[in-house]
Amino acid sequence: MEYRPHCSRCGAEHRLDLPQSVNAVASPELKEKVRSGELFTWTCPHCGTANLLTFPFLYHDPSEHLMLVLSETPLKADGVPEGYVGRQVRSVGELVEKIKIFDAGLDDLTLELCKFVTCQELKKDVPLKFVGTDGADGEMTFTYPEKGQMELVAVGFNVYEDCAGILRRNPRIRASVQGLAVIDQAWLGQYFR
Repeated sequence: MEYRPHCSRCGAEHRLDLPQSVNAVASPELKEKVRSGELFTWTCPHCGTANLLTFPFLYHDPSEHLMLVLSETPLKADGVPEGYVGRQVRSVGELVEKIKIFDAGLDDLTLELCKFVTCQELKKDVPLKFVGTDGADGEMTFTYPEKGQMELVAVGFNVYEDCAGILRRNPRIRASVQGLAVIDQAWLGQYFR
């Protein structure tokens, strides 16, 4: 699709042709551009400023039965195919994080609970972002902003396992997820304070 964004610095308009969707299996090279965020950045040829684009976008990974929809506008969609996980994200950063979570073989509901528990342990109210894990039983790494810097925190995989247990003992939480759900800390707040 053709986009005509303006540079955030000099205001120059540019014409960009970008896909509205990516099938991760059919286009692995585009999957990597989405996963790195590269698909959503462009450099103004006039002034050299790096710009971030946000536009409605569908990420589909049939091998993982995953559909992620990037939209700043709230969506009401119940038509997620049977057996699929459907999520709405509102920023490129959230899209990249969700892809990393599912690529690591993790569950995003459980991971959001891990973030909540980690913030409680750190005694900080900060927006944690999942960076990665070093294997099925290794540590998970999160990042968060503090005093103008990005800090890293590593959390043992036992925290993930404990959070998965909490969700198993509270099946109503998972049962409440319908259609293209927004799964983040605000959503989790309705169950844990």
